[in-house]
Amino acid sequence: MTSEMSVLHLFLEASFVVQFIMLLLLTASIVSWTFIFQRTSALRKATKEAASFEEAFWSGADLNELYTDLAQKDDLSGCSLIFCSGFKEYVRLRKASSTVPESITDGTYRAMRIAMSREVDDLEQRLPFLATVGSISPYIGLLGTVWGIMTAFIALGQVKQATLQMVAPGIAEALIATAIGLFAAIPAVIAYNRFSTKVEKLENTYGNFMEEFSAILHRQSIANRG
Repeated sequence: MTSEMSVLHLFLEASFVVQFIMLLLLTASIVSWTFIFQRTSALRKATKEAASFEEAFWSGADLNELYTDLAQKDDLSGCSLIFCSGFKEYVRLRKASSTVPESITDGTYRAMRIAMSREVDDLEQRLPFLATVGSISPYIGLLGTVWGIMTAFIALGQVKQATLQMVAPGIAEALIATAIGLFAAIPAVIAYNRFSTKVEKLENTYGNFMEEFSAILHRQSIANRG
């Protein structure tokens, strides 16, 4: 690519509207990649936390000791936070002698459900932005292309004889807007689909643990009442 037809040269020679659209798409792409790296790290950490907790939980450890160990940490998340929220509510309800096992189970489940909803909300952070970038970036780039081509043909209408050398730069700078739009959209769409699948798997993991833990606490409540 010659210096006369370089991307930078075409960008500088483009109209203000096309330049603004290009800068907007580049900014969206940079922000998207920042969020992609952040969400990759957060979801990887959440997956490891869930696997580590389930290993400790199903190893036969005493629930009181497990709760005591986890309650001392300040950065609880995932299954650990759900477990502590449910077990804390279970202990509180069990101290009320008039509380029946079904009420204890329902109260414990609600506490864990609230904790799980907050965890899923945290995991889904930034995903709507990636979905928005992935869906609208091609159209924004297309708008820049249409505007650039329209400007190029308007300029050609003012000359008596049009040549390919006169048309090529205007069309090239217009097509760059579409290319940048696709450059911003494709990674955002791929990341959104991948992250959504991981969040769904973690949500299923949390839900399954809640059901199993509720069943354990329900049996323990019946045994204690008996």
